[in-house]
Amino acid sequence: MSQGSTAQTREVALASGDSVVLSWAGATDTGRRRESNQDSLLTAFPLFVVADGMGGHAGGEIASQRTVARLAEAVGAGEISAETIETALVAAVEDISAHPDTTDDGTGTTLTGVYFTVVDGEAQWVTLNIGDSRVYLLRDGVLSQVTTDHSVVQELIAAGRLSPEEAEGHPYSNVITRAVGVSEALPPDYREFAVQDGDRFVICSDGLTKELTDYGIQHFLGLHPTPDAAVDAMLDAALENGGRDNVTVIVVDVRRISADAGSPRTAPITTE
Repeated sequence: MSQGSTAQTREVALASGDSVVLSWAGATDTGRRRESNQDSLLTAFPLFVVADGMGGHAGGEIASQRTVARLAEAVGAGEISAETIETALVAAVEDISAHPDTTDDGTGTTLTGVYFTVVDGEAQWVTLNIGDSRVYLLRDGVLSQVTTDHSVVQELIAAGRLSPEEAEGHPYSNVITRAVGVSEALPPDYREFAVQDGDRFVICSDGLTKELTDYGIQHFLGLHPTPDAAVDAMLDAALENGGRDNVTVIVVDVRRISADAGSPRTAPITTE
C-alpha cells in the first residue's frame, strides 16, 4: 500500500457573508515499472496542480520540478491569476532550458490543475491545462472531465477519426501536442466554474487514468468521503492495476455555507 496522504483545510470568508471551506490531499508514487518519479505536485492554497515530466530520467524530473517550484514561488508572492501563472511558466521554461541535463528538445512537462479566486465578490474556480494530465469534477453525482487533452489521440477523436474506445491502447496515446518545455512557453487553456457546495475535483497525471476508468474514479470518490482517503484509495488501485507509470492524484473538496441559515448554497457552472 502507498504511503497515506494527509488532508488540509482552509476556510475563506466572502464579502456576502458566505464562507467556503476547502479540504484537500495529494500524493504521488513512482509506480511499479518506472525507476524514477518524473511527476510533481503542488497543493498550496489557492493553487493545486500536477506536472508530469518527460524527456528522459533527469530531464523530465527537472521540467516538472522547476515548473512546480516557480508556481510555488508565485503562490508565496501573493495573488494567483492567469497573468502570474504565465509569468511563472516563462521563468520555468528558462530554468529548464538553462539546465545542463535538459538539452533534448523533447524535455518538458504537462501541467494541469485548479486555483481558487474571488472576482467581484464571487468565489470562482479556474482550471488550467497544458498536455494530457487531467482535471475531473464530480458535481451533483456526475463525474466530468473538465480539461481537454492536448494529444494526438484527442485531435483524432475531435476530428471524428477515432472513437474514445479506439483511443485506449492507441500507439500514439502518449504523444502530446503541447507542453511546458525547452521550446515552449504557451499559455494554458483556462475554464471558469462557480463554487458549488459538494463539488469534488480530481487532478491527476495519466498514470492514474491509464489504470482507472472514469467510472473507477467516481467509484472511489463515492466510497471515500474525505480527500485523503479518496487519494489513497485511487493511488492504491492504480498500483494494483499495474502501476505502469508514475501516478499522481490530488482531490479537492468544497463546502459552501450560506450566511443566511448556515446551509449550503449552490451556483451554476459558468465557462469562458
